[in-house]
Amino acid sequence: MTDISFGARLAAAITARGPLCVGIDPHPELLRSWDLPVCVDGLARFCDICVQAYAGFAVAKPQVAFFEAYGSAGFAVLERTMAALREAGVLVLADAKRGDIGSTMAAYAQAWAGDGPLAADAVTASPYLGFGSLRPLLDLAAANGRGVFVLAATSNPEGASVQRALVGGRTVAQSIVDDAAEVNRLAAPRPGSVGVVIGATLEQVPDVGELGGPVLVPGVGAQGGQPETLGGLGGARPGQLLPAVSREILRAGPDFAAVRRAGEKLRDEVAYLA
Repeated sequence: MTDISFGARLAAAITARGPLCVGIDPHPELLRSWDLPVCVDGLARFCDICVQAYAGFAVAKPQVAFFEAYGSAGFAVLERTMAALREAGVLVLADAKRGDIGSTMAAYAQAWAGDGPLAADAVTASPYLGFGSLRPLLDLAAANGRGVFVLAATSNPEGASVQRALVGGRTVAQSIVDDAAEVNRLAAPRPGSVGVVIGATLEQVPDVGELGGPVLVPGVGAQGGQPETLGGLGGARPGQLLPAVSREILRAGPDFAAVRRAGEKLRDEVAYLA
């Protein structure tokens, strides 16, 4: 728990260490390519290398699903990895994409934005049970100085039929951005701690100019998003965009120095966004 908002801590980290979110995605194929066993021991070694490579970067984003696949032992590795990243001066964004209603959403909030071992500096969340269903998470995150990145416009083709649907003259994705902007507007001070997620490869994106919070932009690098074309995405302002890169960096492993160099190269390529 901290008295400084996530929005303020993120802005300071971006200014000091660049606007890049480096991914920790221990996919089984990636473990094999690093000559690591596809088991908890391989998972732990993979994460140790990532922590060593990512020390001093602004934000790291563990993909929770790849830890959850190993059950309680995988979550134990995730807990240790998150703690080690913080010790290395890195903000931790847990890519958990949680979303539910009522007491269940409140329990997810306690897990990822409370005071427990899985609590991160920020967490991703799905609003597709209605933006209001996220209220327990938004409230607890704000109380604990944590952030929430809400899925708005994702790059998977299945999402388009929902996210681009028009309701009251706006796309659903735009309504999510607007709802997040309202939360940030009511909170003080700026920058806000509620961000949105917008895929880097989308041709049609919502307007984020009045969001008042950060925009996580996955899909840069191996997934086709080009670092040099991100400027002004959705009307974003300087320092607002946070490109997220995983495979483009991790395929340089298993040598931690090579992973770090790959991350530094991409950080340099997106430095103009700060």
